[in-house]
Amino acid sequence: MVWLAACSGNHPPAAPAAGPCQIVPNGVPASQMPSAAAPSAGSPEMATGYRSDMAVVRTAHYAVATANPLSTRAACQVLRDGGTAADAMVAAQAVLGLVEPQSSGIGGGGFALYYDARAGSVQAYDGRETAPAAATENYLRWIGDAGPAAPKPNARASGRSIGVPGVLRLLELVHNDHGGKPWRDLFGFAQALADNGFDISPRLAAAIADSAAQLRADPQARGYFLSPDGGAKAAGTHLTNPAYAKTLSAIASGGVNAFYTGEIARDIVAAARDTSGGRTPSLITDADLAGYAAKKRDPLCATYRGRQVCGMPPPLSGGIAVAATLGVLEHFPMRDYPPTRVDRNGGRPNVMGAHLVSEAERLAYADRDRYVGDPDFVGQPGGSLTALIDPGYLAGRVPLISPGRSMGTAKPGDFGAPTGAAPPGTEHGTSHVSVVDSYGNAAAFTTTVESAFGSFHMVDGFVLNNQLTDFATDPRAADGSPVANRVQPGKRPRSSMAPTLVFDAAPAGRGPLYAVTGSPGGSTIIQFVVKTLVALLDWGLDPQQAVSLLDFGADNSPATNVGGEDPEIDTSDDGDHDPLVAGLRALGHQVNLAAQSSGLSAITRSSPDWAGGADPRREGAVMGDTR
Repeated sequence: MVWLAACSGNHPPAAPAAGPCQIVPNGVPASQMPSAAAPSAGSPEMATGYRSDMAVVRTAHYAVATANPLSTRAACQVLRDGGTAADAMVAAQAVLGLVEPQSSGIGGGGFALYYDARAGSVQAYDGRETAPAAATENYLRWIGDAGPAAPKPNARASGRSIGVPGVLRLLELVHNDHGGKPWRDLFGFAQALADNGFDISPRLAAAIADSAAQLRADPQARGYFLSPDGGAKAAGTHLTNPAYAKTLSAIASGGVNAFYTGEIARDIVAAARDTSGGRTPSLITDADLAGYAAKKRDPLCATYRGRQVCGMPPPLSGGIAVAATLGVLEHFPMRDYPPTRVDRNGGRPNVMGAHLVSEAERLAYADRDRYVGDPDFVGQPGGSLTALIDPGYLAGRVPLISPGRSMGTAKPGDFGAPTGAAPPGTEHGTSHVSVVDSYGNAAAFTTTVESAFGSFHMVDGFVLNNQLTDFATDPRAADGSPVANRVQPGKRPRSSMAPTLVFDAAPAGRGPLYAVTGSPGGSTIIQFVVKTLVALLDWGLDPQQAVSLLDFGADNSPATNVGGEDPEIDTSDDGDHDPLVAGLRALGHQVNLAAQSSGLSAITRSSPDWAGGADPRREGAVMGDTR
């Protein structure tokens, strides 16, 4: 099923609308599309097709997009009844943890950018998981710090991958600052859904089938996701989760302290330390949970085409990499390379446009891989968070791009002694929420349990993350220097997430809000968000066209991604007959046609209204008070 969702009724800002939020068909169901190309090993959540010809959703006063229509409905109802973007975030996450547990949940973490319209300010909120106090730099590769035995069955499925969950503390902090409705009133939709049940969606069913062997190792996960015979529960199966309803009830009435202390906290520690099936236990403690704190950070803002683009600072690397990529592209006439045959699906990218975006991303990834880590532990290159996006520095990187040949692999800039190379982060199980409320506030919120179903540990109705595998397993680089993204007690692993807010230019300072966007997708999140921003700001696509547009881009390797799930691409004979693929190969790109699994959403101002788009590669929907 393909969804377009809307809150019925037009009304002045903040006044309740008559009628419920409704879900109606939008676009061609993915089930009617040709089979997508298979994802590569280690890719984000398995691809589940492409919904063709989705229509942009236009609303009057507020809009919200999430990766699941039930979550969007819950958030929309909050907005319809006068709630703020902060209130909608809480309601959306509560439902996502139930209907999309492979992607996010209260056992994970996240990052949010929040725009306060009255104050004209942007605040960054860091709810990233942390390593336990007992973790050492060898925590992920050895059971004991002296080695050499490795965690069982592997680092990800062992307890060693579980970080102290942070998303509820983030939501509490945002709600304390910007909420309008009582905290306890934001969980009713999710509680009722958990008690009364919901039908397993095709995407969740595919994820369960893909991870059935790993889910079988955990007693609670096995009983919830699998049938008595051990097989994966199928799409359409009616699923109830009374344990999750009980957990949400405790959090709603007692606040997030009910999660971080007391019975739920003890259950989390016990589940993380569980050794059933020979699993290596976590070293997480009650004190680790009780001591967790979300953090406020200053947003990272830069200009592009006269607009201000704001992202998250480290330990999130997406904000820096997106800004650095755009800072390089600013020197190229990207408007001269728009997609051709533009339709609801965004059209076909121009070869030179895709080449320049991919080359600029290689430069950004080279610096990101080399220098970015938790700023509470890692020194910043050049002594400043902004050194990697300084316009003068980026201008000096521009000559490294050749219009006639791909660079393949880029070298990082020289900022003195390296902090140590680290592998890219790979949030495989991630979701994104974009929201604008009737007061003009906005939130870009990316939330994750890291890999699909996190660590495969389940407790009290929710999945525990495997976020610590975003740290480098080996704490030393080849030259013996310490890796910036190594495990350390209380440290936050680097992330590729890139929640983004865009503002119009103003004579002095920040102008009106223009766009809210972001995506899941592991280390390729940076590519998905850059593609969407260029499509909006250079090529003039509407938000649905921009997120539907073919996913393309590159990390710092010779491989350039061209999403094989997109019906626009001819993948036969390894893409040899496709003009975009052939054109990129002629420029030296090694094209990867694996299906991409973005979960983009975008909401843009379409004065005086709003327009929104949800990614055709997932089950998401946009809602609001439609015109």
